[in-house]
Amino acid sequence: MKIVGIIQARINSSRLPRKVMLKLGPKIVLDHVVSRLKECKTLNEVVVATSINKMDDEIVSWCSQNKTLVFRGSENDVLDRYWKAMNFYNADVVVRITADCPLIDPEIVDQVVKGFLDGNYDGYALGGNFPDGLDCQVFSLNAITKAWNEAIMPSDREHVGSYIENTNPSAFNLGTLELFNNLESHRWTLDEQNDYDFLKKVVSGLYVEKSNFRTQDILKFLSKHPELININNNIKRNEGYWKQRNNE
Repeated sequence: MKIVGIIQARINSSRLPRKVMLKLGPKIVLDHVVSRLKECKTLNEVVVATSINKMDDEIVSWCSQNKTLVFRGSENDVLDRYWKAMNFYNADVVVRITADCPLIDPEIVDQVVKGFLDGNYDGYALGGNFPDGLDCQVFSLNAITKAWNEAIMPSDREHVGSYIENTNPSAFNLGTLELFNNLESHRWTLDEQNDYDFLKKVVSGLYVEKSNFRTQDILKFLSKHPELININNNIKRNEGYWKQRNNE
């Protein structure tokens, strides 16, 4: 069974343009995500899936220079992009990661993948009250194919797991791994300038001690600097997605 981690990335982000190429400590954001996924022990390959938009040539160029596999597909139909990338790289299972999660934890990703395999699931994800930015979803090729064939709503085409997890969950065997309690107020993702300000302080602070810091290191650091949490915790989680769903 071939398990491929696919990172969706594009330059044309509306709220914070070029966010995946922004410098964060010694590396750009995309480099953090790719490097962390390459540390996973359960993944056979790591692929950056970007769009055919000419703006994303910059991402393709970075991948080429950094020996990272890349796939180009639809800009807005991200489900189609994933389905085609899975078929191109002969993936039986996909681990979906977004490029705006530079603090993604490879050890947690491995736990989610193992949970998926142990339970013979169609879809499995990190669940519960975890910090926003550790998001990890695992899907079988069959599940992605079913969604690709049946999903109609724009939100289900733009968001890979939407049809499987929200629109038609009864058609799939789904599960979650719950590792955290009461950490949902933590925001470690990158959508807006305040997020970037927060991440810069966290990364610069932790790189002093070690470059391969993990979730527990971040939580320990924030317990010493609790004021940092207030920089971006006023931003609603998945605000863009739920606004789109409500409009549909």
